[in-house]
Amino acid sequence: MATDQPSVLLVEDEPAQREVLRYNLEADGFSVTAAENGEEALLLVDEAAPDLIVLDWMLPNVSGIEVCRQLKTRSDTRSVPIIMLSARSEEVDRVRGLETGADDYVIKPYSVIELMARIRAQLRRTRPSVVGQRLEYEDIILDAETHRVTRDSRELKLGPTEFRLLSTFMEKPGRVWSREQLLDRVWGRDIYVDTRTVDVHIGRLRKALCKHGGDDPLRTVRGAGYALG
Repeated sequence: MATDQPSVLLVEDEPAQREVLRYNLEADGFSVTAAENGEEALLLVDEAAPDLIVLDWMLPNVSGIEVCRQLKTRSDTRSVPIIMLSARSEEVDRVRGLETGADDYVIKPYSVIELMARIRAQLRRTRPSVVGQRLEYEDIILDAETHRVTRDSRELKLGPTEFRLLSTFMEKPGRVWSREQLLDRVWGRDIYVDTRTVDVHIGRLRKALCKHGGDDPLRTVRGAGYALG
């Protein structure tokens, strides 16, 4: 489904804890995919990298530490924030978790409210538009909370798809996004949309951005995709 919802992969082998977390995440506006073990988690990440991973340390077969290590050594998933959950409260365990690449470490039993705050803190860093942040690039300002976009102080009229595209570009200026990556991020993995649809909406976004003049800030990278700047 096409959505502005940030996607979270929840990796927890205890059904009761998994369902409590899933309920709270979905109630807070997140799109949640759940895995019961490390192998399933790695397969789901291969299908579509989430915006954030909540990862239990103690998993059957492939441990959370090993899942974290593998994802942080891959260029395509290195920047996905991982919050490690663990009953291990010793400092040496916390250090090991963080050194393996976890972005945060939460000790069980934890407060769900605190965990949600930590998830939002990580997303403010990596996907600011989905938590209502204001983004700026040169003379373009995108206010994710009010859904307003201005360029050179003049308001632009964008459709919802163009708004999501611009949010994606403005979160990571300079990054080249392939059509497939944009389809996953903007339209959602559950929808079948032809990649040519991306080109159509990029064209509409370009037209809107240049309506009052100014250079086209979007760059077409032949054979690779699109970038802002």
